[in-house]
Amino acid sequence: MNKNKSSYYKLFRLALIIVILVLLLIGTVMMSLCSAIFKKSKLREVQSVGELYISCITDEYQHSGDGYLWRAQQLQEMFMGQYGMRIYIYDEHGICVLSGDSAAVSKPAPLPVQMQESLDDDDFLDLSTSSISQNKPYLVYGSKVYLKQSTMKYVPVYVLVYGSTDELNIFTIKIVALYVLFGVIGVLMCYLLLKKSIKKHIMFEERFLRISEKYSKGDFSEKIPTELPGNLKDISECVNALAANVEKSEDTSKTFIANVSHELRTPITTIGGFVDGILDGTIPKGRQTEYLILVSKEIKRLRILISSMLNMTRFESGTMRPNFQETNLTDLVIQVVLMFEKKIEDKHLNVEELDSHRLTAVVDADLMQQVIYNLVENAVKFVNDGGTLSFRFDKKDDICIIGIKNTGEGLKDSEIRQVFDRFYKTDSSRGKDTTGLGLGLSISRKIVHLHKGHIVVKSVEGEYTEFQIQIPVDPREKEDKKDTEKKEKQGS
Repeated sequence: MNKNKSSYYKLFRLALIIVILVLLLIGTVMMSLCSAIFKKSKLREVQSVGELYISCITDEYQHSGDGYLWRAQQLQEMFMGQYGMRIYIYDEHGICVLSGDSAAVSKPAPLPVQMQESLDDDDFLDLSTSSISQNKPYLVYGSKVYLKQSTMKYVPVYVLVYGSTDELNIFTIKIVALYVLFGVIGVLMCYLLLKKSIKKHIMFEERFLRISEKYSKGDFSEKIPTELPGNLKDISECVNALAANVEKSEDTSKTFIANVSHELRTPITTIGGFVDGILDGTIPKGRQTEYLILVSKEIKRLRILISSMLNMTRFESGTMRPNFQETNLTDLVIQVVLMFEKKIEDKHLNVEELDSHRLTAVVDADLMQQVIYNLVENAVKFVNDGGTLSFRFDKKDDICIIGIKNTGEGLKDSEIRQVFDRFYKTDSSRGKDTTGLGLGLSISRKIVHLHKGHIVVKSVEGEYTEFQIQIPVDPREKEDKKDTEKKEKQGS
């Protein structure tokens, strides 16, 4: 499988993109915040120098009057040398009277009208390129100052202090470089951690796909690994269980086809041989009735076999609809037991509790007779020679209970869990039941479920086995009550 098609690989790429975008977003916010804080601190420095310089020239103007410019220039040179800032003074008309650029050979440009109007309203403190440079920004502090003479005359001037942005630029570069370094390390760590985890998931997905393709072709020799945690482990276990059930079903189907083929072939061969013998005269006329009786028995056997398979199909498709009517269950059991009278006598069995009280319920008599027939047939077939068949008829809380118990080998715990599965035969029954297909108990359980009841088995190995049919007195009332509750829930 191409790893680029893997959903985990796509998830891996998406996760990396998200990590990079988040780091970029965080980096942009952090760098902007740090730059803003550093810029603010540098602007405060420029403002402090400007306010100090303004305070000095204000005092000097009070002492020297118009001659303050000479002293202001000395202070300017001192401040520029000490703080590395450029100081300009403009008169009330915006004409530069003191330039902060000692290397200038031409007269500095007048103060821009926009800046002048801004300073008339309030002090200015920000980055600007409009005053002394069109290319390089400066940290600018500007203020309109009124110089006071002893004659109480006020002279307005504009003082602008320009600080270099070199430190701000260097700081920003350092912050960007440092964050890029940490960002690259973070992305690399995320890449390595995600790659290690995703690699396991991609390998699992590849194995899952490969093994699933084998399952689709009927090859169940390999199981999907379950070492991954969380839902993947549960998914793997469910798929493995499903594959095991399909494999078991296929094996069961093969066994079923083989058994059905054998069961159909044997009576058909017998019937064909007897009929051919009668037709060609091999069987004398005096014995034809005897052989016709054998043919009739084989036909009945075929009918039962086909009926069982058809009933199983109807049960699974949900098309079976029972014909409910009030039935004497005790009489129904007695009629079935009488069908096995000869076998009971041949095995010298004791029959107990068959003359119990009358037990009635609303059931499909034909279907319920089939259930009882299957259970009695099993009980007679697997009871020990000279053993006991006992029956139980009881009623508790509108539930009718019919118990059919036989002494004998009993069932193991593992056999009890599978005894109602289709086509299942216990190891001990294979030699005793060579004609059955293992459908009887499975069909019996489905019939009892149609009656809204349950069929349970109790057994002690080496002592006894008992099957109990538990059905409501009237399954229709239970169904009506269930429908009413469902409608009430939907209405609420």
